[in-house]
Amino acid sequence: MSIPEYFADSYDIAVIGGGHAGIEAALAGARLGVKTIMFTITLDWVGNMPCNPSIGGTAKGHVVRESDGVGGEMGKAADANTLQSRMLNRGKGPAVYSLRAQIDRRRYSEYMKHAVELQENLDVKQAEIVKIEKCENGWKLVTNLGAVYETKTAIFATGTFLGGRIYVGEVNYEAGPDGCFPAKELSNSIKELGIPLRRFKTGTPARVLKDSIDFSSLELQEGDSDTVPFSFKTKKQPENKVVCHIAYTNDETKKVILDNIHRSPLYAGVIEGVGPRYCPSIEDKIVRFADKKRHQLFIEPCGENTEEMYLQGMSSSLPEEVQIKFYHTIKGLENVKIMRNAYAIEYDCVDPIALKASLEFKDFEGLFGAGQFNGSSGYEEAAAQGLIAGINAAKKVKNEEPLVLSRASSYIGTLIDDLVTKGCSDPYRMMTSRSEYRLLLRQDNADDRLMPIGYDLGLIDKETYNEFLIKREQKEMEIERIKSTFIPPSKELNDLLISLETTPTDTGVSLESLIKRPQLDYKCLEKFDKNRPQLSADVCEKVQIEIKYEGYIKRQQAQINETLRLESKLIPNDINYDDVYGLRLEAKEKLNKVRPANIGQAERISGVSPSDISVLLIYLRKR
Repeated sequence: MSIPEYFADSYDIAVIGGGHAGIEAALAGARLGVKTIMFTITLDWVGNMPCNPSIGGTAKGHVVRESDGVGGEMGKAADANTLQSRMLNRGKGPAVYSLRAQIDRRRYSEYMKHAVELQENLDVKQAEIVKIEKCENGWKLVTNLGAVYETKTAIFATGTFLGGRIYVGEVNYEAGPDGCFPAKELSNSIKELGIPLRRFKTGTPARVLKDSIDFSSLELQEGDSDTVPFSFKTKKQPENKVVCHIAYTNDETKKVILDNIHRSPLYAGVIEGVGPRYCPSIEDKIVRFADKKRHQLFIEPCGENTEEMYLQGMSSSLPEEVQIKFYHTIKGLENVKIMRNAYAIEYDCVDPIALKASLEFKDFEGLFGAGQFNGSSGYEEAAAQGLIAGINAAKKVKNEEPLVLSRASSYIGTLIDDLVTKGCSDPYRMMTSRSEYRLLLRQDNADDRLMPIGYDLGLIDKETYNEFLIKREQKEMEIERIKSTFIPPSKELNDLLISLETTPTDTGVSLESLIKRPQLDYKCLEKFDKNRPQLSADVCEKVQIEIKYEGYIKRQQAQINETLRLESKLIPNDINYDDVYGLRLEAKEKLNKVRPANIGQAERISGVSPSDISVLLIYLRKR
């Protein structure tokens, strides 16, 4: 029986989904002054964290700080609901320092729900979108109750809800994450438009009762004593309110899993979707890394007002009774009680090569994709894409040029360029190794790189921007002062140099050259630097990094300048690469599929060789 339809309202932007991508997309669109609506299957789970109750991590922390620099909300929400904060990779170089925080997941969700409720120009609606069609002024969306909404632009931010199916051993059923309803009918409507969808899979570990854990058998993991916020607007240091713990699997855990591996839907061939390469289930780890004696897992609180604990690193789709059995083999978890069992979830997503760098579909004007719909994984990657999609949908409505962040500007630019240029064969996860410019794209300078863009857009307020300008001027003046400061010789200085196993000085030395020595840093030289101004910790960190790594930074900047030169060579969109004489067949196929916007993007397409680029440049010059 068909449901009678009725016209409900019209909007400039309609966002389908209320997760991390949907929230940022809706807030960005509304803050840029266009009439926006965000649809979500349930209002109770806006901003839900169905997997890990944390924000940030390696490379992901960079992405959150960059989103904050452009004007996103995730960094502020994370700071307001932090349970424990740690800067990862401190033992490595500053390029890979990455902020990570445990988050109170229910309070985070409440924060985000309230943020979208209070936002001017934004309506929030609990409804399932079941149909999307082209209409005269853009797109027509129909809800499961027959309400019709017309919109100039629409953003798919469906997360793992689109065609969602849960797997636990031999049991599987249609569902979204955390027991929510799935978005069933929208998949068919998207396919009817001619947008090809595919199946990806992800999973989550069990949540267990705190009182059933023997913490005396576990390693303690505390937060940093000197915490750092995600948002450049946060004035107060996040407070560590909880501790985490570390446990390990063993031979008995391995035996239980291998004895029951045939009952895993992943190995039984029941799951069609491709799982995340860099976040495998525990059964996948046991099989793929058979020679490894043990695997680490982290026991993390889900919030201040709950006794649920999250077992990071132990996602599984094995039957519930097998889960209970292998969790009980782990020291400290011998009597653990499972509150929510682990599960795998399969869902529909798009091949992101169908998108432009603006995240608008190449062949469907006014339609955008963001987050897991685009084949990525992770809250942080989703939020960043949602922010860019929301900005560009608003720009589309205003007939303005889209915002496209380059690889040289940010991890966000790298993330989107990877997706739309190379595509992904499994859920894409951001990592520092994905960026060839990671020494310049550090988490400490995300404001230097992106806040001017956020301010020009209108997503960064004048007060915040003025504070940024003051800090930037302080940094530049201090670097200049350091370069012209000379430290005279002294016994105290030489004692320090000798104790740190670096060369002492008889004639004195420049402060700049001292900071550049690997054994020394800006802080330990303070007593010898009589005219040092009082600067904030973040300014001091930037000063030290830019002095210490100056040569490497200049070298990387030269590489970026060459990349920008190639990206300035635009490629007309109407080229049929089959007509370009001298291109190899594989190159023609790949170029016709991706339709790169410039030579720089063409050069990054897998299967396009340097000789193909030479042929293409000659063709463009003749044309």
